[in-house]
Amino acid sequence: MADPSSYRPRPGQIPDSPGVYRFRDEHRRVIYVGKAKNLRQRLANYFQDLSGLHPRTRTMVTTAASVEWTVVSTEVEALQLEYSWIKEYDPRFNVKYRDDKSYPYLAVTLNEEFPRVQVMRGAKKKGVRYFGPYGHAWAIRETVDLMLRVFPVRTCSAGVFKNAARTGRPCLLGYIGKCSAPCVGRVTPQEHRELADDFCDFMAGRTGAYIRRLEKDMMAAAEEMEYERAARLRDDAEALKRAMEKSAVVLADATDADLIAVAEDELEAAVQIFHVRGGRVRGQRGWVTDKVENVDTSGLVEHAIQQLYGEEAGDAVPKEVLVPALPEDPDAVSQWLAGRRGSQVSLRIPQRGDKKDLMATVQRNAQQALGLHKTKRASDLTTRSRALEEISEALGLDTAPLRIECFDISHLQGDDVVASMVVFEDGLARKGEYRRFQIKSFEGQDDVRSMHEVIGRRFRRYLQEKERTGEWEETPADPGPAQTGPAQTGPVQTGPVQTGPAPTDSAPGSPAPDSAAEPREDDGRPKRFAYPPQLLVVDGGQPQVAAAKRALDELGIDDIAVCGLAKRLEEVWLPDDDDPVVLPRSSEGLYLLQRIRDEAHRFAITYQRAKRAKRIRSSPLDAVAGLGETRKQALIKHFGSVKKLRQATIDEICEVPGIGRRTAESVAVALASTTPATPAVNTATGEIIEEDDGGSTT
Repeated sequence: MADPSSYRPRPGQIPDSPGVYRFRDEHRRVIYVGKAKNLRQRLANYFQDLSGLHPRTRTMVTTAASVEWTVVSTEVEALQLEYSWIKEYDPRFNVKYRDDKSYPYLAVTLNEEFPRVQVMRGAKKKGVRYFGPYGHAWAIRETVDLMLRVFPVRTCSAGVFKNAARTGRPCLLGYIGKCSAPCVGRVTPQEHRELADDFCDFMAGRTGAYIRRLEKDMMAAAEEMEYERAARLRDDAEALKRAMEKSAVVLADATDADLIAVAEDELEAAVQIFHVRGGRVRGQRGWVTDKVENVDTSGLVEHAIQQLYGEEAGDAVPKEVLVPALPEDPDAVSQWLAGRRGSQVSLRIPQRGDKKDLMATVQRNAQQALGLHKTKRASDLTTRSRALEEISEALGLDTAPLRIECFDISHLQGDDVVASMVVFEDGLARKGEYRRFQIKSFEGQDDVRSMHEVIGRRFRRYLQEKERTGEWEETPADPGPAQTGPAQTGPVQTGPVQTGPAPTDSAPGSPAPDSAAEPREDDGRPKRFAYPPQLLVVDGGQPQVAAAKRALDELGIDDIAVCGLAKRLEEVWLPDDDDPVVLPRSSEGLYLLQRIRDEAHRFAITYQRAKRAKRIRSSPLDAVAGLGETRKQALIKHFGSVKKLRQATIDEICEVPGIGRRTAESVAVALASTTPATPAVNTATGEIIEEDDGGSTT
């Protein structure tokens, strides 16, 4: 526990300008990021008498070992910089909303020549129009199925599309009228794109014009006695109406708005968001967070807005954002939102009418989400705490091991030997800190020697980090976190930036665990080797445990507990003990160790299989010196297969963009010197399966 006075900046050193500040712990990890209109006034609040601080703030300032700041020009720039640093550093004392599920979206791939309608999850892609999120994927598919009658946009995958174009036969949807079949030229690319644009306009809420147009065409067809066409138009209009009914009308004035509600108690908070487009609820999502910082409803709303719109632009940011409480600086937040949308955004609290009633509904959803989360979390917290206490007692540790690292070795009969490192903190996986290793010092199968190498490499990096940050007394010249005064940051170009005087941050990016490059100076990310575990677990028995302990002893590390978990009888082995520690089969501590060991095994074997698959895939083009993966793919795409490329002349190969005469000659020589693989036969049909991919399997 640090004394905040030990790193408090000198009087007058902190500017009274807008800016963003960072607190770092003794390992130089960023543990808190905040912004302020006046840095001097805000930071002074952290260095008052500890008894006057909120318990969470007191924990943060006593965990920190240094503070630094960056001055910006406006409050909007401070908001942008705070958001980018929270995303970059993942500080442990900042509010972080955990999305309670991976919500599906209805996506239209407008970045393709023939846009495709599909269900998408995960990160959003450039050039794709998204609608939602939806609670269930089946709800999207039902809506799309109804709308394809009127807007027959392509929904097939790239493989199905190419196969239909090659054979000249559309898929089933093309035959039944739910796809315009651009694959076989029934519509032009421009006509298909117009269909996709109409689909997007309808989903965006502009529904009335389409239904009125269909009804007008239906009446005209009836007057001309084209009854079949009139019936089809009638069914199309009914289909669109049924699709609209799946989203209830909540605001009569066709409003585009997002409503954000917060339910909170002393320890946790839940956020619910309703996305209203064209007066209808088009999507819903929710987050839950631990209140690890002293934050009120206004602060929770601001954090939610940052997370919700930080990666969005254009129409994804609505014209109106309705909240239960305004952020501390609503004008700056409104300007930030307007900058992301490209036009004015209204940020306000609904006072009356339908919007206030809908906000009450969103608030009830937030209350229910918080109650459900607390019901689940109660048992989880109790179980994890009991498991850590049982491990601590069984292994004779002074405190519960809040950070556990586990290592496993994986190979296939001595080939592709790799290792994994997984990290659990407070009984939960920290997948962002997982690491993979390739065994470098020898070849062949030797799990004990491999374990010794991996442990040595991991903790050698740990010692390098300690030396680099000046934690060793024998290297007093290195600037360490005990210095007072601010640390300068690297240039974050959100506007004119000035920094306080101190060491310079390095460029973004993190070296791979097996990289020979030294870690970057002062990066502050949690994904690094500088943070040691309280317990090191290896997958194996006495030999593996002894190898791990020997690696630590050779490095002079004696403050990290070591144990091994043997698969055969699930025994826990300690260094220098002839007999294992046997935990009861019903022990929560044993169950946690098994989960950690199994996760390390899964992570290792996944990496090993990927390396093996990459090694066994080879192509005759691999022998061409200087021919990279991009130009290989260009050759295969141009000719369709290695077989056709082998039959091509040098002049034909030169026609491929990026392929010169000399490279074409090398390709021709390489393919001529290799014998084509014996064609495979489909035993069910007797057909010969021709070589049509980018290479052969050896």
